[in-house]
Amino acid sequence: MLLAVDIGNTSTKFGIFDGERLSSKFSIPTDPNSTKDDVKSVVGHTIDKAISEAIVCSVVPEADEAMREVLSSIGIDRPVFVVNDLDFGLKINYLPLSAVGTDRLVNSFAAVEKYRAPCIVCSFGTATTFNVVNKNRELLGGVIAPGMKTMAKALNLNTAKLPEIEIAKPENVLGNTTVESIQSGIFYGQIGIVESIITRFKNEIGDNPKVIATGGFASLIAENTTLIDIVDENLLLDGLRLLHERIYPA
Repeated sequence: MLLAVDIGNTSTKFGIFDGERLSSKFSIPTDPNSTKDDVKSVVGHTIDKAISEAIVCSVVPEADEAMREVLSSIGIDRPVFVVNDLDFGLKINYLPLSAVGTDRLVNSFAAVEKYRAPCIVCSFGTATTFNVVNKNRELLGGVIAPGMKTMAKALNLNTAKLPEIEIAKPENVLGNTTVESIQSGIFYGQIGIVESIITRFKNEIGDNPKVIATGGFASLIAENTTLIDIVDENLLLDGLRLLHERIYPA
């Protein structure tokens, strides 16, 4: 069995694969200061003893060592940690290569493997990211914008009176309370970003790319725009499984 781990800025997601089947998944908050014992106390009882291999994608380097120690403690001494110069089966036109997040690389790889190129991959998390792969399997680059929770927190931290609000779609675009006004600005602002970026990408590259959305807010966004074709909440975990199979073919 394979353990796939996605260490993100806000949460760390775990997926346990029995062959191609995702048999279970769970997540914990990401804390860069967590020790091995901290992490193991939360996840130790949920990790199947039959797991023999692991692959990890991380955008929080400070959390990597604790994860290595946790995996070692359950008998996995040589986990794969995804690095930027792995062979993803894509030509990566991103400069420098070391600067692109491994999560973006895995998501792009997974989208092409599962849905084929050309495609646009949108990930809605701490940041909202867009990645474009053309019909020749070239990762052309993309866009990074603030995620909705990041926008909400920034408004709260950088103003004297604005509260930090729950992310939700308001009943009307026109808000008549402060909370509704902020919700509308964040939600419809994000929709505006999505629709503008996707439309501009399509005009720029042509080829009618398929648009795949993933991340915590993917379903909410997809329900409110016609430009997203597929919502795949397990895109990155599936990508880690597929990448592991690519590195260690049966």
